[in-house]
Amino acid sequence: MLKQNLSQKMLQKLSPQQIQLMKLLQIPTSTLDQRIKEELEANPALDEGENDNQEVFDLNEDEKEQEEQEDYELDDYLKDYIEDDPISYKTKIEDFASDAETKAIPIAVENSFHEHLAKQVGMMSFEDEKLEKIAAQIIGSIDSDGYLRRENVAIKDDLLFAQNIDVEEHEIEAIIQLVQKFEPPGLGARDLQECLLIQLEFKVDLEEDKSIRRSQQTAIKILKNHFEEFSKKHYTKLQKNLFISESELRDAIQEILKLNPKPASNFVGAGQRSNQYIVPDFIISNRDGELDLTLNSRNAPDLRVNDHYQDMLKAYKISTEGRRSTKKEKEAVMFIKQKIDSAKWFIDAIKQRQETLMNTMYSIMQFQQDYFMTGDEKQLKPMILKDISEITGLDISTISRVANSKFVQTEFGTKRLKDFFSESLQAQDGSLVSTLEVKNILSDIIAGEDKRKPHSDEKLKNMLEKRGYNIARRTVAKYREQLNIPVARLRKEL
Repeated sequence: MLKQNLSQKMLQKLSPQQIQLMKLLQIPTSTLDQRIKEELEANPALDEGENDNQEVFDLNEDEKEQEEQEDYELDDYLKDYIEDDPISYKTKIEDFASDAETKAIPIAVENSFHEHLAKQVGMMSFEDEKLEKIAAQIIGSIDSDGYLRRENVAIKDDLLFAQNIDVEEHEIEAIIQLVQKFEPPGLGARDLQECLLIQLEFKVDLEEDKSIRRSQQTAIKILKNHFEEFSKKHYTKLQKNLFISESELRDAIQEILKLNPKPASNFVGAGQRSNQYIVPDFIISNRDGELDLTLNSRNAPDLRVNDHYQDMLKAYKISTEGRRSTKKEKEAVMFIKQKIDSAKWFIDAIKQRQETLMNTMYSIMQFQQDYFMTGDEKQLKPMILKDISEITGLDISTISRVANSKFVQTEFGTKRLKDFFSESLQAQDGSLVSTLEVKNILSDIIAGEDKRKPHSDEKLKNMLEKRGYNIARRTVAKYREQLNIPVARLRKEL
């Protein structure tokens, strides 16, 4: 049975401007230029450069409500729009580092990995065109690491549906074996084991030193027959199974460690950069004991409303003096108004982005002043998003958006903002210390351990307790995993 109910709900809806601001906050400085370029291309009313005498007209809330009415007269809108006091509607602010304005990010020019493979296919002599197309399909299926993770049956289907070529799986396998002889060694492998074996077999064929070749042959046996024991570092089992000494095992493992697990790592794909350049959003400098915070100038572009669009509104106002606007004229001027409003919204969003960034970073700088003065990571205080949210009056989600993708340049290096945030841990003397401090000490202890007998998590816990940090073994394991440090067994070396 159908029923009708009346209920009240409270919903919070974000305005288009708020959504735009949130998206802009998430963008790092390195990609802000591209976002602004997109907006300039999409909205002809938005322009680059500054103009101190520029007039920008505003529409107050009463007029916005009036605009929604069917009998709304554009004459009233234009009157207020044009007679407003001139406002310099631009984004330029004084608080930024001017020396970064004209700096361009260098881009390394590299050959594409797949272009490199295609050239090698072109140098091959195939019996017929079908085999060449199979080779082209295979190299097109190789991923950016150099692995062929697509099964033969899937490649067969690709050739059938895309090029109407019917082949057998053994024909595909034969071409894969051929491609695996291409440079760099190891490409076209289906997994790590096969990748390393391809490289070793390639090296054995070229090696003239008998002792090195012997070590390489032992390494091949390890990879072929005892890969699981090798990957888990069960060195005692390997010695027993292969009937070799510890020194022979060590030499064989060294040969394996010389190999490249990602054979395509020296190449970049189309549109990718081989190096990632960090562009700092903020610059903090110490000037005679006073910390000085500046915003990277690339966060403060010169944007304004296009003069031509404003002149069009003025011309329309003059042309319609003393008469009622036609429907076409209304549509034209409303289009212009929409573009101008959109440009103003974007400029406002960029300004709010600048203010939010500066407000957040200034609060972080004040909170972690001891660190920014000394560069000593032990001076970092426990700080969570809520702390900065309470200081700035901004929402926690806003602080998170700022912290996640932004960098600050200091005298001690360029740091990621989110690295300044950490939970607190109570030391034995009752004081609160940052978990970052504990992680750094843990990392130092592991770096200095005897790799023949690496410390277990329990031993690491005891060592930290001796240094005055109350910490559970499971917490040690959690911090170790966050530092991307494997368990003791996998850190073992001969």
